[in-house]
Amino acid sequence: MDTKKQHELLDDLLKDYKTPEEILGENGLLKQLTKSLVERALEGEMNEHLGYKRHRKTIPTTNSRNGTSKKTVKGDLGEFEITIPRDREGSFEPTLIEKHQTRFDGFDDKIIAMYARGMSTRDIATELKTLYGVDISASFISNVTDSIMPEVKAWQNRPLEPIYPVVYLDAIHIKNRNDGPVISKPVYLAIGINLDGIKEVLGMWIARTEGAKFWLSILTELKNRGIKDIFIASVDGLKGFPEAIESVYPETQIQLCIVHMVRNSLKFVSWKQRTEMAADLKAIYGSTTEEEGRRQLDFFAEKWDDTHPTVSKSWIANWPRLSTFFDYPDEIRKVIYTTNAIESLNYSLRKIVRTSGSFPNDDAVFKVIYLGLMNASKKWSLPIRNWKAALNHFAILFEERMRNFD
Repeated sequence: MDTKKQHELLDDLLKDYKTPEEILGENGLLKQLTKSLVERALEGEMNEHLGYKRHRKTIPTTNSRNGTSKKTVKGDLGEFEITIPRDREGSFEPTLIEKHQTRFDGFDDKIIAMYARGMSTRDIATELKTLYGVDISASFISNVTDSIMPEVKAWQNRPLEPIYPVVYLDAIHIKNRNDGPVISKPVYLAIGINLDGIKEVLGMWIARTEGAKFWLSILTELKNRGIKDIFIASVDGLKGFPEAIESVYPETQIQLCIVHMVRNSLKFVSWKQRTEMAADLKAIYGSTTEEEGRRQLDFFAEKWDDTHPTVSKSWIANWPRLSTFFDYPDEIRKVIYTTNAIESLNYSLRKIVRTSGSFPNDDAVFKVIYLGLMNASKKWSLPIRNWKAALNHFAILFEERMRNFD
């Protein structure tokens, strides 16, 4: 519908309404239109559910309409009663106003929920057309999702706790256009484990340049947001990170992710040899002491260097930061030597990113990942496994540092 026709329709609707109360009041035009729109959309959902429209002579299903029920819902305009269609089988599950839902905030929440699942703006427009018979442009949907950007920025700049015993850093790669050719960009995520053992996403950043300068800016930001101390940072060999963290948090120890090291090592062997090499690598990081682990690494080198010399060379070169966990008891080792806490999160985010394809700009990336993070973090209500035992050891090993922030 063009602008002229829209104005004509509005003029026709408003011609009999003279006062603000008649338009915005308890029984005003706006509430009546909202009620009519919701009921029409629900009828469209029922058509889609049954596979035919009302008054069709031949019915292509054993199910059929079975009257209506009434529900009072609350919205931005106050309370209003709506009529909800029913089917004989009782299998109709409305989407716009779900069962037991008592609040209606319009299409915006539905659009954002679909966007959070990785649906493109065009896919969302098609879905809304199918469900509700409403034509909504991709640009309108983009504007709706843009409304969360102030929320994203507030979240990214929120104050943080003074101590995170463990912080994990890792990246997922996204395809980004930015008004040019599609390129792959890493989006870095930091997850902290607080003193209660609860996981918390501290922030996300898109790398434009990688190295010490980039990481220095991130760590300085975290410090400015309130983090005074990090005991252990578990990372995946991030270029320039050790130099940066030594500048901002000089007492923090670095643990390279064992899982990533094993995964990268196994890339060099055939499928037939993977099980054997994986077992030999486990003998290294599964050792009781660092001395025993280093001995197992020497055995590994003797066995594999003739055919795969790069594997042991990589472990030897990175040993000072791979072996950090040997300084701690088992309860803390299980917490720090792998980035599994962030890997599971990245897995769910990658599914959303794959569905979205390529992104037009950085803001689109931040919107989707932020919504994905919010959905994932709803499950983080309990401490990570073995946290109490780990915290007791942290309290002994870092007693003075923890006391500084009581």
